[in-house]
Formats: sequence, structure tokens, C-alpha cells
Amino acid sequence: MAPAAPRAAPRAPRAPRPLGAARLLLLLLLLLGPAGRRAAGAPVVAELRCQCLQTLQGIHLRNIQNVQVTPSGPHCARTEVVATLKDGREVCLNPEAPLVKRMIQKMLSKASQPELERMQQPTA
Repeated sequence: MAPAAPRAAPRAPRAPRPLGAARLLLLLLLLLGPAGRRAAGAPVVAELRCQCLQTLQGIHLRNIQNVQVTPSGPHCARTEVVATLKDGREVCLNPEAPLVKRMIQKMLSKASQPELERMQQPTA
């Protein structure tokens, strides 16, 4: 039988080297820096779910300041119509309601009217 090799005495854990700690701190700052800025600012990606849980069948045009129509897509299986009222509230409208369909048609025709007028004016 061969003599057993002498065992090395267990070493006590070393304190981290100052240079290694500085590198680790720098790495953490680089990794966490962009995440902190993203959290404070606007979201990078819009929420991937439907926004309208309940809808109204219609609302009078004079109460509406802005309308946003979001077509169906991977975020939501149905078209969503969100109206911002003059008092700042946002309400969801039923895109299948006849009143809402007429309202959207009217808004689209008003939006395209200045474009048609520009196209018909003679150029100098």
C-alpha cells in the first residue's frame, strides 16, 4: 500500500479583493441602470390585453374631445373604441353599435375633408 498523500489544511475564506468588489458593483450598476430608467418613464410596450371591459352604446358627439380606435390584434381579439370626454374621463364605446359606427364615419369624413380641399386647389 502506498502512503497517503498529506492533506492540505482547509483554508479560511478570503475577503473579496477591492478590485473584484469594484467590478461587481460596476456590473450591477450597468445591469440595473436601464431597468430603473424604464420604470420611471413611459412603458416600453403597451399592455398586451384588452382595455375595454365594459362598453357604452353611444355618447353625444359634443361631449367627446378625442376618439382612439384600436383594431383587433395579438393584444385583444376585438376592435376597441376609446373616447376621451371633455371632462378628461375615458369611456369605451361598442364598435358594433350603429350610433358609434355613424360617429366614426362622420369623424373620418371630417378628417379627410381638408385633405380633399388641398388636393382640389390649383398649384401656383
